Amino acid sequence: MSKKKNSIWTFFASVKLALFVLFILAIASIIGTVIPQNSPVDVYVKQYGENMARLFQILDIPDMYNSWWFTTMLFLLALNLTVCTIERLPSVWRMVVLDNLKTDLGRLSKMQPNKQLITSKLPEEAAVQVRAGLHDKGWKSTEAARDGGILLFAQKAPWTRLGVYIVHTSILVIFAGAMIGSYFGYKGSVMIPETRSTDTIYEFGTRNPIKLGFEVFCNRFTLSHYPNGAPKEFRSDLVIVDDGGKEVARKSIIVNDPLSYKGHTFYQSSYQSYEKFLITLVNNETKNKELFLIEPGKQVQWDAEKVAFGIINRGMTDTPGKFTYKIWFSGGDTSEPFWIIEGDTTVINESGKAYTFSMKEFYATGLQVTKDPGVWCVYIGCGLMLFGLMIAFFFSHRRVWVYISRENDQTSVRVTGNTNKNKPAFDKNFETVSHTIEEKLT
Repeated sequence: MSKKKNSIWTFFASVKLALFVLFILAIASIIGTVIPQNSPVDVYVKQYGENMARLFQILDIPDMYNSWWFTTMLFLLALNLTVCTIERLPSVWRMVVLDNLKTDLGRLSKMQPNKQLITSKLPEEAAVQVRAGLHDKGWKSTEAARDGGILLFAQKAPWTRLGVYIVHTSILVIFAGAMIGSYFGYKGSVMIPETRSTDTIYEFGTRNPIKLGFEVFCNRFTLSHYPNGAPKEFRSDLVIVDDGGKEVARKSIIVNDPLSYKGHTFYQSSYQSYEKFLITLVNNETKNKELFLIEPGKQVQWDAEKVAFGIINRGMTDTPGKFTYKIWFSGGDTSEPFWIIEGDTTVINESGKAYTFSMKEFYATGLQVTKDPGVWCVYIGCGLMLFGLMIAFFFSHRRVWVYISRENDQTSVRVTGNTNKNKPAFDKNFETVSHTIEEKLT
C-alpha cells in the first residue's frame, strides 16, 4: 500500500494534526505560565481549592512541562514534522537537482515573465552574447543543443527550497535538547551563608539533595538600597573550589548575570538576613587581622590582641537602610569603652593602638542552580531555525531560460523565467537581465 493511501501515514502527515498539536501546546504554555510550577500541594489547595488541586495532580499541572501528556504532544509534533518532511522532501529535492536543460520547449513560451528578441546574428554568435549578458548580471549559465537551436539555462539559490525543512530539523533538534535536559539535567536551590561553602543543592519540588562534585563558597554578600530604603541590588561574591581544594573560578554575580561551571549555572535569586554581624578587626600597626561572626549583646574576645568588644544596640538614621551602632570596645585599661559607629568602617584608638573596625550585617545568599546538558543542542537548534527562517522568508529559487533558434533568416532569442516566491522582485530582476541581453545583441 502506498504512503498516500495509508490512512495512518496520511494522519501523521496532515497539517490539521500540526495545527491541533500547536494549539494544545500554546494553551498548555499559557496555563503553565499562570499556574505556579513545582509548588507544594498545600499551595494549590489554598489558592484553587481542594477539588481543583486534586485535578491538577491528576493532570500533572504542577509539573506540566515534564508531564506525560505534554511530552506526548511534543512527540506528536516531532512525528508530524518528520512524516511531513519524508512525504514532501523528495519532490522538493528533485526540483533542486533537476536538469532544467531538458525542460519542454513548448512550456517556455507560456511562462511568465517572457520576452522575445530578434537579432540578425547567427545563433552561435547570439549564444556568446547571451552568455556574456547573463554573466554580467551574476548568472552562471549552462547550455545544450535542442531541436536545432541552443537552450541556455541559469539559476540562483536552488537550495533555498530546503529552508522550510531546515526549520523542521531545527524544531526536532530543539526538542531533542529539551528531552536531554529534562532527563539528564536538574534544577535546584541552596542557601549559602557568607564565609561558608557547600557541595550540595536541593532539587526543586522533591528537595532531594544533589551532590555537585565541587564546592561553592560565598565570600561576601552585599545588599544595596534605593534612597527610599527598598532593596536595589543583591550581589554575591562566589568562589568555586575544585581539584582537591583549589580555587578554579570566581565571579561576583547579580540577578541575570550568573556564574557557570562544569555545566552548572548559579543564578542570584534571593537572600536571607540573620541577627548577626561580620566584624573584621585590623591592628593598623602590626596588620594583624581577624574575622568574627557575632550576635548583638554578646562579648567577643580577641586573644591575640587582648581586646574585647561587642555590639550593644542599633539606632535609626535619617537615611532609610542606614543605621548607627553603639559598640563596646576595650583593651582593658580605658574608662570610655563605648563608641558610636555610623557606616561600615571606623578607626578606634584604644590603649595607644589604632584598630580598623569594619562591620556588616550577616546574610546568606539564595542561589538557583541548573544543570542542562541539552542546552547546547537547543542553542544549535535555535541557530538552525534562524537560518532556515531567513532562507524561507528572504531568499528564493530563481530560474532563467534563453532559447535561441533560427527563423526566416533571423535569429529568435526567447528569454523566460520563474521563481518560487517574491514574484514582483523577480520581475524587476528579469527585466534587468533581458535588457542587458538585448543590449548585447544589438
